[in-house]
Amino acid sequence: MVELSKNVAIADHEIELTAIRAQGAGGQHVNKTSTAIHLRFDIRASSLPEYYKERLLALNHHLVTAEGVVIIKAQEYRSQELNREAALARLVALIQQAMVIEKPRRATKPSRGAKLRRLEGKVRKGVTKALRGKVHP
Repeated sequence: MVELSKNVAIADHEIELTAIRAQGAGGQHVNKTSTAIHLRFDIRASSLPEYYKERLLALNHHLVTAEGVVIIKAQEYRSQELNREAALARLVALIQQAMVIEKPRRATKPSRGAKLRRLEGKVRKGVTKALRGKVHP
């Protein structure tokens, strides 16, 4: 059981974990042991609330396929247990990221004082540049 919040959790049978051989350096160890974890989580077939499903499916993320399946490959550790924990942690982080609602931006205008300070700065800069010219006797 993977806890997302006090009220929401994902049952273990909804997450498909497969041990596969990892890629990259590691010599004979990496060639003989299946320590990497391949996690698959079908959003549409899950028991998540509809609001969670909608937010996850609308999320434009490289881990979510067009069919609505989350695919995570964890292979950063040498042990299968640590990779399993890492994959589940990444799944939880993805779901929590989808649940964050950003505040809408309110357009603001610069104050009158800010406009005056900007114009005065421009005038000062122009005077400084004008003084850099050639000196005529």
